[in-house]
Amino acid sequence: MDVHLSRIRQIAIVAKDVKRATAFYRDVLELPFLFEAPPNLAFFDCGGVRLMISTAEGEFDHVGSTLYFLVDDIIATQKTLASKGTQFFEEPHVIARMPDHDLWLTAFKDSEGNPMALMSEVRGAARQPVPSTQTA
Repeated sequence: MDVHLSRIRQIAIVAKDVKRATAFYRDVLELPFLFEAPPNLAFFDCGGVRLMISTAEGEFDHVGSTLYFLVDDIIATQKTLASKGTQFFEEPHVIARMPDHDLWLTAFKDSEGNPMALMSEVRGAARQPVPSTQTA
C-alpha cells in the first residue's frame, strides 16, 4: 500500500494549564473555539486544521513542534499580538528571498512555553530590496 500524506487534520499541543492555554488561543490568537472534552481537552479550528490542547500524558510529556501561522501582514499581526501580551523573541525579518516572494518570519511562545511563529509571503512592490554586496 502506498502512503501519500498530504494534509494535517489535527495537531496536539501540550499545556501545563489547559484553561490558561484556552484563553490564549481563543482571546489572544483569536482562533475559533470548537469544543471542550473531558478530562482536560480544548479544540480550535485553524483554517481547517484542528488544534487539540491537552495536558501532557506519558510518552507525550515533552515540548511540542513549532506551529507556523501564515499571515498576510506579519508586522501588523506581530504588533497586535504583542499589544495583547504575547512575548516575541525576535522581530519580523526576511529569512528567504524566493523568485516571486520574500519569506518573513517572527517567533514567540504561547502561554505554555510552546514555540510558535508567524510567517508571511510578501509579493510585489512590498518586497524588500536585495542589499548590495558592492562597495562604492
